[in-house]
Amino acid sequence: MKIKKGITRRNFVKKTTLVSGTIIVTNQILSSCNNVLKNDGPFFGNGCKNGWADQNSISIWSRLTENPNANWKGEKFIEISKEEHESSLSKLKNPEEIYKRQIPLGLKLKDMQGACLGAKGEVKLEYYPENDKSKINTINWNPNDPKKDFTIQWKLRSLAPNTKYVVNFFARKDKNNSLVSDSFSASFLTPPENNVEKNISFCIVSCHDFIRRDDFDNGHKIYPSMRKMDPDFYVHTGDIEYYDKPQPWAMTESLMRFKWNRLFALPNQKDFYNNTTSYFMKDDHDTLRNDSYPGMNYGNVTFERGIEIFDKEQFPSNEKPYKTILWGKDLQIWLLDSRNYRSRNSDPDGPEKTIWGRDQKKWFFNSLSKSKATFKVLISANPILGPDRDNKTDNHASDNFKFEKEEILNELKKYNNLYICNGDRHWQYVTNYEDTNFWEFCCGAGTDDHQPDAWQTAKQGVRTEHKFLRTKGGFLSVNIVIDKLGSKSIAFKHHGVDGEVVNDQKFHVI
Repeated sequence: MKIKKGITRRNFVKKTTLVSGTIIVTNQILSSCNNVLKNDGPFFGNGCKNGWADQNSISIWSRLTENPNANWKGEKFIEISKEEHESSLSKLKNPEEIYKRQIPLGLKLKDMQGACLGAKGEVKLEYYPENDKSKINTINWNPNDPKKDFTIQWKLRSLAPNTKYVVNFFARKDKNNSLVSDSFSASFLTPPENNVEKNISFCIVSCHDFIRRDDFDNGHKIYPSMRKMDPDFYVHTGDIEYYDKPQPWAMTESLMRFKWNRLFALPNQKDFYNNTTSYFMKDDHDTLRNDSYPGMNYGNVTFERGIEIFDKEQFPSNEKPYKTILWGKDLQIWLLDSRNYRSRNSDPDGPEKTIWGRDQKKWFFNSLSKSKATFKVLISANPILGPDRDNKTDNHASDNFKFEKEEILNELKKYNNLYICNGDRHWQYVTNYEDTNFWEFCCGAGTDDHQPDAWQTAKQGVRTEHKFLRTKGGFLSVNIVIDKLGSKSIAFKHHGVDGEVVNDQKFHVI
């Protein structure tokens, strides 16, 4: 969505209500729905997300809201410093006390800036190949789930590979109020068949949140930058939002949901996710809090409940939180989960201490051994090679999980044309140890403001294993290219937030 320069915040909210509130879009897609648009809700204030796509299936997610847009003119939360959070707020368990400390007297959560309240209702879904509407499929009206933050999910099956699909969403209150209250169109692309040779491009991001967005009205600059590139798919490696950052410190389920709903009501985010095949991973900050592991609590929320909120409510669900997908003959990706099965960081290192868990690790080694893809890309929420800061203890780049790291690297060294991509770290880097074939590409954080000052000034800055290091925000793109002579290559490009290429490394088949 293009916003003209000089537009005011108030006018911006009104205009996006008219556009993404579907007055225009609805007129284009309501031909397949006999009812007439009614404008008192519910609405699709958070658009949709998709996830876990393969050649024949995909998970689709949406949420119904009271209003077309978030309450961008709402009140601000009480500012609580990191020091005050650590000394007193983080020790609270009572939700009312947690709210009282952060929400001004006389106000409720719905009054705060960015509030995007859910609404009960029903959703109808239509989907079809973009170039063949005669193959339209309809999933009739189903209610959303108020107990899951008014969300609703579908698993679409029997899809055609290498096909762009259009998805039309329709909302109504219930069968007794059957007029369509809101609608919009979205799209996604399925991967090509396993024997297809084709150029493939995708983007990887990590680490961004609402308070550190770099386009105040629209969200994050990286999203329109990536949209211009039109990637085949996209991977978010986690720390999508930060529960344990202020305004508010999300120490209850309601505050966690508030943060998700606010973030995904931003125009840049909605436009991108409505139109891009996506894969979502989680990390510590969007599971519970920094360096979180089983048994921990944050406010009155447990680590286990944090996993449920991410895996089963706020994002498209899958049977397992990990998966491998072939994107044609020349690319296979592995999405590894780093929270569901991990040991406590404080456990002594050894054969039983794990981040990936025994079953996931066995599955990964087995599926990797069977792969015939030209290029293999392991995508991890956390670094494996690193190096990381000396005070970090929750990933394979630290000595805290050294035994499992060596186990993983001993397996990876069996394969050529295999690369590691990761998020988590707030700097972009490329790591390669000269005596190995191991290469690790970190996408870096989503904005320039999301950088740790300590790292920029640390003596441990550039090391010999670093082939590239940049303490700025942006994203990583990966491109599989087949030239006219049939030669195949994979290129890893680091981009700034506006899309400019700041590092470019290409590898041919070994």
